[in-house]
Amino acid sequence: MNSLFSQVQVSRYTLSNRMVMAPMTRSRADDAGVPSELVATYYAQRASAGLIISEGVFPTAMGQGYVRTPGIETAEQVAAWKHVTEAVHARGGRIFMQLMHSGRISHPSLLPNGALPQAPSAIKPAGQTWTATGLQDFVTPHALSVVEIAAVIEGYRQAARLAIEAGFDGVELHAASGYLPEQFLSTGSNQRTDEYGGSVENRVRFVLDVLSAIATEIGGDRVGLKISPEMNFNDIVDANPQETYTYLVEHLHGLNLAYLHVALFGANVDYHGLLRPLFDGSYLIGGGLDQHSAESLIADGRADAAVFGSAFLANPDLPERFRTGAELNVPDKNSFYAPGAQGYIDYPTLPAAERV
Repeated sequence: MNSLFSQVQVSRYTLSNRMVMAPMTRSRADDAGVPSELVATYYAQRASAGLIISEGVFPTAMGQGYVRTPGIETAEQVAAWKHVTEAVHARGGRIFMQLMHSGRISHPSLLPNGALPQAPSAIKPAGQTWTATGLQDFVTPHALSVVEIAAVIEGYRQAARLAIEAGFDGVELHAASGYLPEQFLSTGSNQRTDEYGGSVENRVRFVLDVLSAIATEIGGDRVGLKISPEMNFNDIVDANPQETYTYLVEHLHGLNLAYLHVALFGANVDYHGLLRPLFDGSYLIGGGLDQHSAESLIADGRADAAVFGSAFLANPDLPERFRTGAELNVPDKNSFYAPGAQGYIDYPTLPAAERV
């Protein structure tokens, strides 16, 4: 019977266990989007995960959505990420970079030359984002032209190439949480009347085009996709999410993706039961799991691996704690996005005597 502690093949990679560290924004980059020296320590501490998925990384400067988040566009950013991947690999870990274009979930103060955020349609989302001066209201974004969409897709392709150059084992496209790809998927944020809007076929086109560009550049077997149907974060709404996500997953065939990462938060529909049979790669489940629920999902064949967020944040040695039944550290929410080492690289690991 499968367990959290057994190896699993995810495309070209054999993972040492089925525990995946979720992508989590930690805001430890500088104003130029360069990860600080602390970032390498943070990820290396958690290299016992079967797979680490990095925090969201903006593919181009126009994709940044929050203060102190990292990018993968400049030589300085690539060099800093190389230190991270080298540190993880030195401890036997695997790490994918999550590519996250925030789209309309941004603010001109975060973007080059005070530009308006990019989006499929000029619809202002409700809410605020964190900037260098604190919380700022979202603004009405700029609706991308078809020519500009092609440039955004090219930015994703280049970012994937640079991620591999920086030593990452692959990339994950973030198509959840109300960011740009989900803005195209969803009827509430996409009111276009061209080939990227209207029908489900057209609304899904952007995500498929991005995945195709990335897969062509680095190989589909080094590409993952994250979705989160009905999470409704960042003012995202879709009129028929079951139709949208069924169509999307059905049309992933031929891309040879490494995995599909599905995180559910409060949806009443069994999307795992709906989507897993439609996907022919590894299926990763996330969203509020604990050890028991994760083991049950894997034992029942509903998932190939389980994704843990704050549990990995607060417990660098989470696999060992699960294995020994040790008590878990409690995450300090006040330091999730604060700069510095506190609440980032100072969570304790088990004493050697307890690792039996």
